[in-house]
This record gives sequence, structure tokens and C-alpha cells, in this order.
Amino acid sequence: MMRRRAVALLLVLAGALPALAQPGLPAIQAPPPGGNPYGLGALWGQGDLVARATIVILVVMSLASWYVLVAKLLAQSRMGGQGRAANASFWQADSVQQGAQKLQVGSPYRFIAESAIEATRKHDGLIGKVDLNTWVAQSIERAVGTVHSRTQEGLAVLATVGSTAPFVGLFGTVWGIYNALVRIGASGQASIDKVAGPVGEALIMTAIGLAVAVPAVLGYNWLVRRNKVAMDTVRAFGSDLHTVLLATGGKSA
Repeated sequence: MMRRRAVALLLVLAGALPALAQPGLPAIQAPPPGGNPYGLGALWGQGDLVARATIVILVVMSLASWYVLVAKLLAQSRMGGQGRAANASFWQADSVQQGAQKLQVGSPYRFIAESAIEATRKHDGLIGKVDLNTWVAQSIERAVGTVHSRTQEGLAVLATVGSTAPFVGLFGTVWGIYNALVRIGASGQASIDKVAGPVGEALIMTAIGLAVAVPAVLGYNWLVRRNKVAMDTVRAFGSDLHTVLLATGGKSA
């Protein structure tokens, strides 16, 4: 009987010794119910300054690309309406001057018409030695080129985001994996539960980079196509205006 009690006491002491030798280790806590220990919240909470800065850069790039996309779509829709209004009212006027006054203020079509009218007025002196056909054609061509430059504004942002966002996300992934390996090496444990979380959070960076880049690339190609259609209408208007000015002998009034 005494021997059994002694053995039981030794077993109890052997189980209590590890806890007494490591009093500073926290108890393992299960993740809260319904929470995702490997989601974006964990990525932000466990990331260092570089990881958080990478996420902020990707968010800013995404906001910039969506702002340009929406703004350019609105501008292109407005330009399309101005083109339809120009074709409906300009050619019904008695003169080029009256037709230009009927166009909306700020319309690219009015800008081209006023540029052509101004060119005919300045066709004197040294410029008068240049053929009227050549001078008016050059003036309309410069005005159309200015309109084309305005339609390209903002597209460089989409091109930049579309080409660099995947690499920014890849940088975040590499940095996250590096930090995960450092933590695993420091802890000395490389089990699947220790590796899956940090590496999975790092790979989210690549997904974020692609989520930022893909809409920017698709939006860029779409806007370029819409700009081409709009500029075809503008060039047709400029060509017809050139013909009208030559037919009237440069008289715009």
C-alpha cells in the first residue's frame, strides 16, 4: 500500500514539474468562433511596417485606377452626346459662325470650329502667302490633335497600375514569406499549422496585386477603344468643316 502511494505521488510531481519550470508561457487559446485567423484582418494585424505600407500602396493604386476609369467613362459619354448635338445642329446653321455658337461651351467640336474660324481670320500678312487650303487644314489638324491629347489624359495611370500592381503584390508576398520563415526558424517548429497561416497570408498579397491590376488593364483597353471611336467622329467633323470653309472661300460669318 505504501509503495503504491509513493508511486502515485511521484507521478503527480513529474506532471507538475514542466509547468513549474516554464511559468511564463501563455496558455494556448482557440480562435474566436466565426473568426478567420488567416484573413485580411490577420494579415494587417500581424504584418510589419513594410507589409502594411505595401497594402496601402495597392489600395491607393486601386482607388486611383477606379477614379480614372469612372471619370473617363463619364467624359466619353459627354463627348458622345456633344458629337450627336453637333451633327444635329451645326450643319443646319446658315454659316460656320452661327453653327459654332449653337454648340455647347467646352465642347471639342466647338473648339475645332472656333479654331478653324480663327484661322480664316488670320489668313493675311505672311500667313496670307500660304494657300488657304493648307492653312485651314493645318489649323483643324492641330485642334483635332489637342482634342486627342485631352482624351488620353489619365490613361497613363491605368497603364502604370496595370503593369506594376502585380509586382507590388509579389513584393509583398516575398516579404511576407521571408518574415514567416524567420518566425518559423525562431520558434523551431515547422509543422503544417505553423507554416500554413503565415505563408497563406503572404500569398494574399499576390491576389490583391492581381485584383488591382486586372481591372486597370481591362479598363485601359476599353477606354482606348472608346477613344478611337470618339476620335473618328471628331476627325470626320473636322474634315467636313474644312470642306465647308473652302467652299465658302474662308467666309465664316
